[in-house]
Amino acid sequence: MTWWCTGVRWRVGGGPVLGWYAPGRGERESPLAFGGAVAFRVRGGRRCLGVWRGGRWTACPVGAAVPGRVTRAQCEECARVDRAHSVAADTFADDPRPYHVYVAWFGPGLVKVGITGVARGGARLLEQGAVAYTWLGRGPLMAARRTEELLRTALGVPDRIPYERKRALRARLPGVAERAGEVAEVHRKAVALGGWPESLERLPCGVVDHGGVFGLDALGGEGPGGEGRVVDELVDGGAVVGELVAAAGPDLHVDVGAGARGGVGADSGARGRGLVIDSRLLSGWRLVAVEGEGERGSVGSGGSGWSGVTVPVRGIPVVQGGLF
Repeated sequence: MTWWCTGVRWRVGGGPVLGWYAPGRGERESPLAFGGAVAFRVRGGRRCLGVWRGGRWTACPVGAAVPGRVTRAQCEECARVDRAHSVAADTFADDPRPYHVYVAWFGPGLVKVGITGVARGGARLLEQGAVAYTWLGRGPLMAARRTEELLRTALGVPDRIPYERKRALRARLPGVAERAGEVAEVHRKAVALGGWPESLERLPCGVVDHGGVFGLDALGGEGPGGEGRVVDELVDGGAVVGELVAAAGPDLHVDVGAGARGGVGADSGARGRGLVIDSRLLSGWRLVAVEGEGERGSVGSGGSGWSGVTVPVRGIPVVQGGLF
């Protein structure tokens, strides 16, 4: 039985887990612990995972191949089906479920507004890698959508931020009090605006900080001006061996060790420094333990037969935060 990686998932009140899917067998999860080993080898080609609907995967009918550098392990047809049934597509205007409007903080001056289902709690913010956030309001879907657009326009903040920008700022963040202050200031400006739909309830500021959950204090010198690297893509036969030190959103921050072997496309600066694995690039691949031949990838089981990184990597660019 072949198990395909589905990337990192987050549970409110818990840490990150790595998901696995096998057609006809359902799903499994592997807990990821900070300080634990990350040791896997890539086998075979990357394939479309299909469509996630109703809490389960529906396999791609053709098992289409997927390029190694795209962050979504779906073929065009499966991606189209997913988009057509997403909240973002605004195809469910009569959705009776309540939604939260939130402001999320990713770095100095780098904030966004968005919406998420009340039933999901803060899971969406963990998935996005939000360092801190607060709820702004609660109400029906379309009222939440209108409020989101109002706030984006009035405050000059985006509804999307590229992961490259989040990643570049993550290792050099101000303290908890300072980031809470920024979030509170955006909240103050947002709730003071007129034009909110009557059906959307304004909520008081209550900043939630994910610094501890993500393990951000362990990142040290990664990021702008440091020697951190990010995996560019996975390749058949490539391997990553190191220690998980932090995780935020889809990103796994791994210490590859001073004795690590530079990957394809790497240079000596990657040795002994942090490596970021965007787990969206893991999805759709078959991963196996470097020390064994088990079907399901065993991130967290170290192996003595490999050392370092043998997949393409690139530098983390310097990106400044935007002002709101």
